[in-house]
Amino acid sequence: MKIFRLILFILHLGLLFLLTGVLLNAYIPPKIFPWFNLLSLGFPILVIGYILITFFWIFSWKKRAFVFMFMGLFFLNPVKRWVNYSSESKETANLKVLTFNIKGGKLGKQKVIDYINEQNADLVFIQEYGDEGELQLNNITGKHTASIVSLYTHYKILSRKNLFDDLPDTDITSQCEQIDLEIKGKTYRIFNVHLQSFGVVKSMVKLNGSSEEDEQKVKNIIKKLIPTFKSHQEQVKIIRESIDNSPYPVIVAGDFNAVPNSYEYYKTSEGLKDAFYEVGRGSGTSFHDYKYPLRIDYIFTSESIKPVSYTVDRSVNLSDHFPVIATFKID
Repeated sequence: MKIFRLILFILHLGLLFLLTGVLLNAYIPPKIFPWFNLLSLGFPILVIGYILITFFWIFSWKKRAFVFMFMGLFFLNPVKRWVNYSSESKETANLKVLTFNIKGGKLGKQKVIDYINEQNADLVFIQEYGDEGELQLNNITGKHTASIVSLYTHYKILSRKNLFDDLPDTDITSQCEQIDLEIKGKTYRIFNVHLQSFGVVKSMVKLNGSSEEDEQKVKNIIKKLIPTFKSHQEQVKIIRESIDNSPYPVIVAGDFNAVPNSYEYYKTSEGLKDAFYEVGRGSGTSFHDYKYPLRIDYIFTSESIKPVSYTVDRSVNLSDHFPVIATFKID
């Protein structure tokens, strides 16, 4: 039993070390050390393991349980970015935002159109738009400048540009459109984001039990992840600079292809409110193609824009992403 507890203690310390590494994504970019960003993908498993072993120490009446419980407090906020139970806001919303990666409408574009019309949102952020013409939506209009992102709204568009146009060798899946809108007599800067995809498909992550083949699959996945992390760093830098230089309040939404507590998340959300963190309830998982919790779709806003509600709509299966809907109060 002593040997078992010693092994468990070492494992617990290892989990603590790895979880601390995830938090370092706030300070260390992928181009310096990409492995911390890789750890962020495993955050749910690491946390669950840490909690289970902590409970073991509690039920074993070991004093070390209090030490690990105290250290676990540092991970409460990171956990809330994945699973949250915020109290309901008492504010009255006057702006509704929908962000949705529709996967090119491959599961039925008309169904996507019908769903979006039902939501009656003021701002509709679309990613992976596809190559077809504009969506015929009720009461709102939009224009896609490429096959990746498109914004639909009934508000007046003052200006728009793609922030990634000047990036060398930009991947075709990378796009961020910056749009200035006049909303209720005030100008807001909107960012519709789709960071570079990893190019990882289901067949690549499905292990078949052969140690040699599975090891090669893992290596192939890592070979795709690491360079993409570094590309994300460059893309997020451009978005961050535009946010910092904006003379207007901002709304940043879309598919970041990055999980909470990643470098991309920390860098983008600096000084902004994560609507899910503020008012979300339950799991924030928005990508459901794998049997693993992946929250990669976000809505961030300036401090002056108050989140009122946040929903990941799991009642529909129109894409490999769930639609994300949030309401806000703006002055």
